[in-house]
Amino acid sequence: MAVAEVKLPAIFSEHAVLQRAARVPVWGKADAGREITVSLGGTVARTVADDKGRWQVALDLSQSAAGPFDLVVQGENTVTIPDVLVGEVWLASGQSNMEWTLARTPEAANELAAPTNSQFRLFVVTKAESAIPIKGYQGKWVIAGPDTIASFSAVAYYFGKFIQEGVKAPVGMILSAWGGTPIETWTSKEALLSDPEIASGMEKRDEDLRTYSRRIREYLLAMSEWQDANQRQDQPAGTVPDDDESWQPATVPGKLGDAGAIWLRRTVEITPEQAARPLLISVGEGTAGIEEVFWNGKSIGRFSLEEAAKSRAPRRYTVPTSALAPGESTLAIRFTHPASDLSVSYITIGRPAIPGSWMKRVEQQFPALSAEARAALPPPPGVEPISWQAPSHLFNAMIYPLIPYAIQGVIWYQGENNIERAYQYRKALPLMITDWRSRWGQGDFAFYICQLANKNDKPTAPGDSNWAELREAQSLALSLPNTGEAVLIDLGDSVNIHPRNKKDVGARLSALALAGTYGHKIVGSGPVYQSMKVDGDKIRLTFSGTGGGLVARPLPETYSVDSETGAKAPTVRNSSSELEGFAICGEDRKWKWADAKIEGGEVIVSSPQVPSPVAVRYAWSSNPTCNLYNAEGFPASPFRTDDFPITTQSARY
Repeated sequence: MAVAEVKLPAIFSEHAVLQRAARVPVWGKADAGREITVSLGGTVARTVADDKGRWQVALDLSQSAAGPFDLVVQGENTVTIPDVLVGEVWLASGQSNMEWTLARTPEAANELAAPTNSQFRLFVVTKAESAIPIKGYQGKWVIAGPDTIASFSAVAYYFGKFIQEGVKAPVGMILSAWGGTPIETWTSKEALLSDPEIASGMEKRDEDLRTYSRRIREYLLAMSEWQDANQRQDQPAGTVPDDDESWQPATVPGKLGDAGAIWLRRTVEITPEQAARPLLISVGEGTAGIEEVFWNGKSIGRFSLEEAAKSRAPRRYTVPTSALAPGESTLAIRFTHPASDLSVSYITIGRPAIPGSWMKRVEQQFPALSAEARAALPPPPGVEPISWQAPSHLFNAMIYPLIPYAIQGVIWYQGENNIERAYQYRKALPLMITDWRSRWGQGDFAFYICQLANKNDKPTAPGDSNWAELREAQSLALSLPNTGEAVLIDLGDSVNIHPRNKKDVGARLSALALAGTYGHKIVGSGPVYQSMKVDGDKIRLTFSGTGGGLVARPLPETYSVDSETGAKAPTVRNSSSELEGFAICGEDRKWKWADAKIEGGEVIVSSPQVPSPVAVRYAWSSNPTCNLYNAEGFPASPFRTDDFPITTQSARY
C-alpha cells in the first residue's frame, strides 16, 4: 500500500509568521492512523491522523520568542519549514480598495527605496472561487522588501508597517481580496441561509447563475429570428464613411436617431503626454445600442448584441500607444440597434476627458415597428451574473481554506458593491463577522472596518444618500464586541472610486488596533455622535471619542477630484459657520443646511429656516464637505439623529 507523505497547507511555508497565542493550530494530511509530531523551538505537540488522514495540533506560543525557528512536522517523513517567526498575524480582506497595490500610491517610491524588513512578512491568497468549500489554495509567504511590496495591498502594507512599529514584534499580513465583490460572496452559505430574507436572494442568484448560459443562447437565437422576420439584420460596411456634407453636428449625451445604424465622429487633439500611454475611451452606461469603435479608420473594438444583453456597465476601449501620435486623430463610432431608438448617455476620451464636438451621419434607418412586431421582440435575459460575485463563492475558496490559522484580527475594506442595498448591509456585515469568528473558533477576534471614503459630486442641497446609508450600516456593526471603524470621509475623490491615499487609511486602521487590541494609551478614532437635545430653535449634540476636544478643522481651498491625475476643484461652502456639513429639519422633514459651532464640548446646530428643529444630519451625502474632528486629527463619523425611512430600505439581495 502506498504511504502518504505528511503535507501541510500552503500557508505553512518558509518565512511564515505564526500568531503569538496560547492556541496556534497547525494541520495537514498524512496516512490514516499515523502519529504526527509538530515542534517549533521548544514547543512540541502530538496527535494521530484520523481515518481520512487529517490531523491537527495546537501549539502554545503565548510565551514564545520571536524566532526565527524551524517548524518541524514528523510523520512517515519529516517536513521542515525554515525561517518561521512568532508575532502578530492579521487578515486583510474586501474588494478593490483593499486589493489596491502599493505601487499605485503616492509614497510608493519612498517605500520601495527602503531596505528589506525581515520582521515583516506578506502572504497573498491566490484568487479563486468555488461553489463549495475547498481546502486547496495557492500562495506563499514572502519577506517585505522592494521586490515584494509593490504588488501587495497598500492598505494592508501600511497597516502592518505601523503595527510593527507600534508593537515592536514581527508582523504577518495575509491578503484575501477581490475587486468588485459584494459582501455575500465572502459569507458562508450556512450563514446566508440563516437569514430568510438574505437566503431568498441567495437562492435567486444561484438559480440565475445556473441558468444564464442557456437563457442567453435562447435570446440570441430568438433575436436573430426576429430580425430575419422583420428585415432588420445589420449589414455593416466595415469602413468609416468619407468626411462629406452628409455629416451633421450632434449632441452627446442625447438621442442620435431612430432604430438603424448611425455614425458619430470627431477630431481628437492628442498632446505628447497623452500619446505616451494608452488612451481610454468609455461609452456610457445606459447607452442604447451596440457599437464598433474606429481610431483613424482602424477598428479598435466592438460591442456585440450578446455583450449588450449581458451587461449594463460602461463599454471601454483602449487605443494603444502604437496608434497614438501628437496632433489630430479621428475617432468614429458606429452605433446600431434593430428595434430601439439610438441614444448615448456619455462618451469620454482620456482622463481628464479631452473636449470636443461631435458630427453625426445616418447610415440606415429602419421603418417604425408594428405593434405586433414590437410585442414579439425577445426580452434580454438581464445582466450576466459573475461567478466570483456569487453567494459564498469567495468564502469557499479564499477564506474557508485559511481557517483555523491563528490570527490577531481582520481589517475589512468593502461596501461599494453593496451601495444599492445599503440598508440590508445592516444585516449582512454583522452576519459575516459573526460567521467568521464562529468558524475560526478563537473568540471575538478584532475586526476593524474601513468606512467608505467620499465619492461622487458634491451636494448642492442636503438630502438622502445611499452612500451615507451604507456608511451608517457599517457604523451599526460596531455594536458587535471588539470592532472599530476607520472613518475615511476626507480621503476620497469625486470621480475616482480608488483614491490613491492609502497610507492614511492604513494609519487610521493601525491606530484602532494599537488602541483597541494592544492597549496603547492613544486616541484611535474620531468623534462619534452620542445624544441630542432640542434647545428652543437649536439642537445640542454630544459625542464620544472627542479625545483632546472637538475641533473645527479649517476647510481647504480645494478638494480632490481625481488623485490619479491630481485634478482638484474649489471648495464651495454651504454654511458660513465654523462647522460645515450639518443639516437640520423640522417636522416637515425638509432638510436645510445648518449653522453649527462647538460650545462647551457640544456642537450647537441651528438654522433661521428651521425655527422648530427635530433632527440633525452630519456628512450625510456621498461626498460631503465637512470639518468636525477631534484634537488628535481624526474625523467625526457621519451620522443622523432621525429614524426617517431611507432610500435603500426596500432593496433586497
